[in-house]
Amino acid sequence: MAIRKIRTIGDEILRKKCKPVKEITPRIIDLIKDMFETMYEANGVGLAAPQVGILKQIVVIDVEDGNQYVLINPEIIETDGEQTGPEGCLSVPGKSGTVTRPNYVKVKAFDADMQPFVLEGEELLARAICHECDHLSGELFVDKVEGEIEDVTLEEEEEEVEEY
Repeated sequence: MAIRKIRTIGDEILRKKCKPVKEITPRIIDLIKDMFETMYEANGVGLAAPQVGILKQIVVIDVEDGNQYVLINPEIIETDGEQTGPEGCLSVPGKSGTVTRPNYVKVKAFDADMQPFVLEGEELLARAICHECDHLSGELFVDKVEGEIEDVTLEEEEEEVEEY
């Protein structure tokens, strides 16, 4: 496993659409492991493959609920309610903004064995799923910010803003 370089805003790869994964290969398994390691090293709760320079529909999430989620070719199939709160992104370091997202999300995806499954999430997990799925279509949280994008210090980031 290795920590990969996180691409930051301004890198054109973050604005491109990702391609579906057709099969699991040893390289895909290594990518998933590297994505978790990279996300943990950066103190994030989610990471999408384009954030490490790979245009594949792969997302990893860990919102500290006892699960590590791998979503391959995810498709949000249901949403409900809304939540508005601060959001940050590992690809937009030092910035945060207020974003409204669904409070409940149902997503269908494939796991690391290419087995289909459905995941339901509320609150932080719902926010993370939406945020990471946006990355797969070239969207960033800054596109959805209500009001100003704010500068945050490292201490503020760790206390207030979940980074995805």
